[in-house]
Amino acid sequence: MWPWEHAALGYLLVSLATRATRGRPPDEAAVVAVLVGTQLPDLVDKPLSWGLGVFPTGHGVGHSVFAGVAVGALAWRARRHREPVLALALGYWSHLAGDALDPLRDGGGIAVERLLWPVVRAEPYARDYGLARGLVYLREFAGGLSAGDPAVVVSLAAPAAGLALWLVDGAPGLGAVRRLTRAGRRRLLPPGGRR
Repeated sequence: MWPWEHAALGYLLVSLATRATRGRPPDEAAVVAVLVGTQLPDLVDKPLSWGLGVFPTGHGVGHSVFAGVAVGALAWRARRHREPVLALALGYWSHLAGDALDPLRDGGGIAVERLLWPVVRAEPYARDYGLARGLVYLREFAGGLSAGDPAVVVSLAAPAAGLALWLVDGAPGLGAVRRLTRAGRRRLLPPGGRR
């Protein structure tokens, strides 16, 4: 799955779960947490694989159900900040589920083996692109999109649904981005706000 698909799937799940359990959309902290959680497996494994060669593919320790169990256990034990911690865990688990189910798009089977590191070791990539692998994938995505490849077009459905629900929810998390942007500007600008 693409990063934006992971983010959308995680947001959809957290928003629906929060609405079902609390009768409201997720708060700002939960939205930031779910976005971090949905990207965390790739933020761990892709650099370790593509950049450092620790894993033969982008599915290693970060994509392991064993790491997922640890993340879930930490979320379960959290007393303070429960909603964001649970959102992070749900985002993490949605990433793992999305990667296991992703081959179904192309007529393959569920790829449970992607989640079983270190018990099951992945076969290495046929070609090593190093850190450029992300650019190769983006080029393939852009080519599929311009060609109208149904799999690529379908990959935009979850992000569209996630964006729509996020807007219905009142765009939670946008305030955090604005605050970070303002704080960054204040650090960059001298007193008085001008250079």
